[in-house]
Parts: sequence; structure tokens; C-alpha cells
Amino acid sequence: MTKHVPLSEIRQSQDRRRITLPLAPQLEQRRLQLYIAMMLLDCAAIFGGLCLASWIYLGRFLDESSLVHGQVLLPIYWTIALSLQAYSLQALRRTNFARARAVLSLMGAESVLLFVGFATKSTDDFSRVSAILGLVIAMLLLVWYRGMIRPLIKARCGEAGINILLIDDGGAPLQVPHAHHIDAREHHLAPDLSDPHMMDRLGLYMMNMDRVMVSCPRESRAAWALVFKSANVSGEIVEPEVNNLGVIGARRERGYGALIVASGPLGFRARAIKRGLDLALAGGALLALSPLLILVAALVKLEDGGPVFFVQKRTGRGNRFFPIFKFRSMRVEKLDAAGARSASKDDDRITRIGRLIRRTSIDELPQIFNVLRGEMSIVGPRPHAIGSLAGDKLFWEVDHRYWLRHSLKPGLTGLAQVRGLRGATDTETDLANRLQADLEYLDGWTIWRDIRIIMNTLVVLVHDRAF
Repeated sequence: MTKHVPLSEIRQSQDRRRITLPLAPQLEQRRLQLYIAMMLLDCAAIFGGLCLASWIYLGRFLDESSLVHGQVLLPIYWTIALSLQAYSLQALRRTNFARARAVLSLMGAESVLLFVGFATKSTDDFSRVSAILGLVIAMLLLVWYRGMIRPLIKARCGEAGINILLIDDGGAPLQVPHAHHIDAREHHLAPDLSDPHMMDRLGLYMMNMDRVMVSCPRESRAAWALVFKSANVSGEIVEPEVNNLGVIGARRERGYGALIVASGPLGFRARAIKRGLDLALAGGALLALSPLLILVAALVKLEDGGPVFFVQKRTGRGNRFFPIFKFRSMRVEKLDAAGARSASKDDDRITRIGRLIRRTSIDELPQIFNVLRGEMSIVGPRPHAIGSLAGDKLFWEVDHRYWLRHSLKPGLTGLAQVRGLRGATDTETDLANRLQADLEYLDGWTIWRDIRIIMNTLVVLVHDRAF
């Protein structure tokens, strides 16, 4: 039985320990910055080596043939280097690995260039001595600077290069080097799937973590696994028998083994593509719709003098709360911050302008700002109010898989919406159908699927307005 601790006691306990959340800075962007810096330094090393060789041998630093050599060589080098993981976490962690992959990439690129030059008989105008000397100097520069930037890598990303969180929830004692170790009981953390506030707290602790591990009793593993899957983290459950059994799909490290139960639905590249689409569409929509937004804001304000926006706490990616923006469509004295009551067709709480903007979905347009702030996406599972009911049950009481929807950012529209699964959830079946569509969307995401959903949403909106 999970022991619930009053929120005031949790806050007092955290104040005494001066806990700062998140526990660690986001390293994903820092690693990307370092990869880009290494690519640029590689460019400088290759051109620098070739130009220095031409100065030594030919007496000209900016020799035309050396510059052409570098221009042709560099794209091939970058292509091979990327395939050989010369710009990877392993390269950041191990200097010798990074040096070896850079040298192999340079040798491979020059081999490709020589083959093409031999086949096309286009190497006669190049000085072979200058080219070979340039490659040797470039190779030395690649090896030298990778050792020189090691202190910078350590300062930016730490010794491990990733953020690791180990949660001790009463399982086997374990020490993981370079990890943040926390005691679940001391921090009042538990995998309580019936408490959205606890899920939010767990999401805050796991924020910016590349790996999250938990050591817990067997009876808690299913709950922790669902927490990890819904939090969009690489989640692992420590299992002492992993090394003895030789489990497939597990992580084996010195001193411990762990079952990998979650990896997140989208990798960095997919998230970058999705974010790019969000910024392009949301930015364009804000410019195009700004006159309409200003007009609606003025009408809402003039009707009763109340606030223009209705701000409500919703559960977003990683189960963390965020404030969602909507044009206020209800009377000020009858606002429902918890969302316990879904709006109906003849709802007496709705204002005259509110009825119009709700019928046309204009009240949802301020969520463009949530997209630009990075809290929402154009396409994704719709965020629900904490107190939303399906029949007489809270959403997560109907099906604990409901939390899995939060492994991605919530969206302005989604697969459920284009299938017509919108409006009040009067029965558990209403929620079950939406949940099934949301889980289907999470499985096998592609950018083309998002574009199709956006186009279908426009078709649905036009059809609804026509009738």
C-alpha cells in the first residue's frame, strides 16, 4: 500500500534539503553543440593541413590545387565520419576512440578520392608530395585537437557524457558511477498511477535524464515500467539475475544488470524534424491569424470585462504539468479549472461569444503559443484536464495505459480527432476509443503521418463548418 504524504510536508522536506529540480542540465543540446564544433574543427584541420603542406613544399599557403583537394575531400570525410560514429557519445567519452575514427575516416575519404581521380584521370594537376604531406599534417591535427578539447567536453557534459538517475525504491543496493542517486522514500516518490501530482513530481525528477534506473521489489516493477514508458525516458529496472541468465535486450555493466523497459517513442532526429514542422506551422499560423486573434481577444474582453485567456493546468510530455492557453468561453464565476465537467451543447456557463468560438474551435487557437513555447506540438494526443471524467471515473482509473499518451508532447489535433472522437466523454467507451487511437499514433511515428493528420484535420473543420 502506497503511503500518501501531504503536499505541505513534501515541500517542507524539500526546502530543508534545498532540492533543485531538474537535478541536472539538459546534455542533449550540449552534445549536439560539441558534435557541430568537432565537424568544424575537422574542416579547419583538413584545410589547414593541406594549405600548410603547400606552403612548405610549394611556397604558397593558399594554393589553388590544395583548396580544390580540400573542397572535394571534406564532404566525403564527413560522410564516412558520421557512419563510423566519429561524432557520437562514444567519441566524446573516449579520446582514443575519437582519434581512431577520425584517422580512419580521413584515410577512407582519401582512398575514395584517389579511386575517382584514377578512374577519371584527373590527378595529373595535383602535387602528390604536397597532397601526401597535407594528409599527414591534417591527420596529426585531428589527433592533436581531440586530446586538447577533452577538458571542454568534460566541463560541458561531465565524465559520463550523459545524465543518469538511479532511484532506490527498496531494491538491491547499487552504486553507479557518475549517476544521481536518490532514495525514493526520502524524497517521497512512488510509482502511484492513480495520482497525477505524483506522476508530475516523478516527471520533474526524471527531466533531462538520458537514463533512469530503479532498484525496487518485484511487486513494484510493473508500475515503474509504466512510469518510464509514459515519461519518454530510457528506463531500466535493476535485476540481479540478468548476468546469470544472459537475458537478451538487457544492459550489462560491471557490478549490475538491468532490464530495459522503455526507450522513448522518438529519437533525437525524429524530435528535431517534428519540432521543425511545429515551429514552421505555428509561426506561420500566428502571422496569418494575428488579426483574428486580436479581434476575438477584444470581443471576449468587451462582453463581460473578464480575462481574455483561460489558463488551465494540463498534463503534458513526461507527465509534467503545463499551463494551456484558450480563449475564455465561460463566465468568470463559473470557470472550471479542474475540468471535472465537460462542456455540453446547451451549457449555461458559456458566454455568447464563447458559444461562437467554441463552435468554430477558435477558442483553441491560443494553443499556438503553447506550441511555440515547446509545451505542445501541432499533432499529438490532446491534453486533458486533470479532473476529466469518463462516466464517473477519472481517465487513468479507467485504464492505466492512459499515462502512455504522455510519452509525446500533446497536440492541437491528433488521430483521435480526425476520426471524430471529440467532445464529452460520457462513458468509459468514449475514452477507450480515444485512448486506442492515441496509442496507435505513438506506434510507428513518421513526419508524413503528421502531415496527413494535419490535412485531414483541415478537411474535418471545413466539413463541420459546412454543416
